[in-house]
Amino acid sequence: MIKVNVFSNEKAWAHRLKRKEIFFKKVCDAFPKKYKFSDKKISLTLLLSNNKNIKKLNKSFRNKNKSTDILSFPFNEEIKISKQTYIGDIIISYDYINKPKTQNLKFFKEKLIRIFIHGFLHLLGFDHIKNKDYKKMLKEEEQIYQSVISKIN
Repeated sequence: MIKVNVFSNEKAWAHRLKRKEIFFKKVCDAFPKKYKFSDKKISLTLLLSNNKNIKKLNKSFRNKNKSTDILSFPFNEEIKISKQTYIGDIIISYDYINKPKTQNLKFFKEKLIRIFIHGFLHLLGFDHIKNKDYKKMLKEEEQIYQSVISKIN
């Protein structure tokens, strides 16, 4: 079971995502079996933020003075999923997800699901520095995304 502790420091999220905790619970419940961790208690923290705040975090932790769509901070370098495991933190920028501003709610949520899955995989140790790792991560992302979309749409 995956528990997502959702926080927000950007008011605009409330306009597009009414019940944040329920939304992310549904997303995680729709993951393929291998990522559900049914017999374990997995938790993570999700901060729904904006470009200004994510830029500060990106500068502080990655020495990159620019905003980005998502940041992931795994709790441990080596992931060992035990009975009860905190896997880390994800921060998502509203400004990135809400582009273009004219997009409908369905498209907004699909982008959010996709980027959340990306961050989740980073917490599990996936990365995309090398091309072969990028391909592997992309394949896993797509598999999870298709599972989620088929169950919650």
